[in-house]
Amino acid sequence: MTTLPGKARPEDKTTPEATSSESSAEDDILQVLRSGERFVVCSHAHPDGDAVGSMLAMSMILEQMEKHVDVLSADRIPENCSFLPCSGRIRTALRPSGQYDAAILLECDGTARTRLSGLDDYFLINIDHHLSGQPFGQLNWIDSKAVSVGEMVYRLALAAGVTLTADMAACLYTSLLTDTGGFCYGHLQASTFAFAQALVLAGANPTTIAHQVFFSVRTSRMLLLGAALHNLRHDGRIAWLWISYQDMLRSCASEEDCGGVVNYAAGIAGVEAAVFLRELPDHRYRLSLRSRGRVNVATLAESMGGGGHEAAAGCHLNGPLSAALNCILPALRKAVAASLPEPVHPPS
Repeated sequence: MTTLPGKARPEDKTTPEATSSESSAEDDILQVLRSGERFVVCSHAHPDGDAVGSMLAMSMILEQMEKHVDVLSADRIPENCSFLPCSGRIRTALRPSGQYDAAILLECDGTARTRLSGLDDYFLINIDHHLSGQPFGQLNWIDSKAVSVGEMVYRLALAAGVTLTADMAACLYTSLLTDTGGFCYGHLQASTFAFAQALVLAGANPTTIAHQVFFSVRTSRMLLLGAALHNLRHDGRIAWLWISYQDMLRSCASEEDCGGVVNYAAGIAGVEAAVFLRELPDHRYRLSLRSRGRVNVATLAESMGGGGHEAAAGCHLNGPLSAALNCILPALRKAVAASLPEPVHPPS
């Protein structure tokens, strides 16, 4: 195992004040990748399309650099990502078991987010694009303007001078497509579509990927969606819906079946922000928050111990449902009112 420049022991964690600036973080990470020989790549528990696509693309970059790489996840990848090239290389595990020059964590706000134990024993490279990103690693590259962590992995690939293969492009396009909700939210700009164009030119098939991601739905998801829509409520500029743990059991649904359910509430005309509440086995609630982009739901989620993006965030609240609703709905109304004051109409 190569000794890296400036490698810290676990007890010598770099403090936030000592982390690399964003302008040099990419170069510092690239230096470690070139100097090291063995790496482990991880992302958050219950990985989504951005996590899966980015982990696979990162592993392909390292392989082209002739490095040994392992890809680990505490949970299995979602079914709608199993079509991705080399998806089988993501191993489900509880902790890394090898000797590595560095652990690369993608879109996590800390090692706990991975639900993998033992990561704090390694030199940590933290790459994240969430507003709630935290500089917990020895090297930290956090860019909240990136539309997906896949975009940051792509930039690293260009800087490393590796070949953008069709397989890598497919993984990165899936990252981009899923984390923008099909190009509906995030920091979308001309460069976003230039990124998509580069991936398509490299061999990503946008139609095939979209069909695999969005139109390969399991029956359990449709049953769960029906239960959630039965509970849909709408009040002015906010909307909410929920499911119980019993709904999950009756539908034979898994966590991945819950992805995107909140968008049905957020899609109601006139609604600026929405929340989907899912009861967990311990009777807490997992909240998914969405906005049309003018209300910062990440700030709201952070105030409740969660985080995310301006238009897509999440957190947990204690049950029962009435208590969770009494907590989130007033806060959501307040956030909407603060961001979008009601127009004042002159008396007729």
